Amino acid sequence: MMLEPSIDELQEKIKSKYTLVTLSARRAREMRHAKNMLIENPKSHKLVGVALEEILAEKLFVKEEEDSK
Repeated sequence: MMLEPSIDELQEKIKSKYTLVTLSARRAREMRHAKNMLIENPKSHKLVGVALEEILAEKLFVKEEEDSK
């Protein structure tokens, strides 16, 4: 059974697996309450899967912090 999107594709967008999990879980909770998706016609029927598809489509990302010196 192949999972879509693949972890390799996702890690091209966000390097850290921990960050991927955290971001997709937060986004899934947000969608559960707000019912807003950033992509049309997602393949996944589960909210975490939709969040991962949003990451792959570059609709959801982590803002890099700038060094504060």
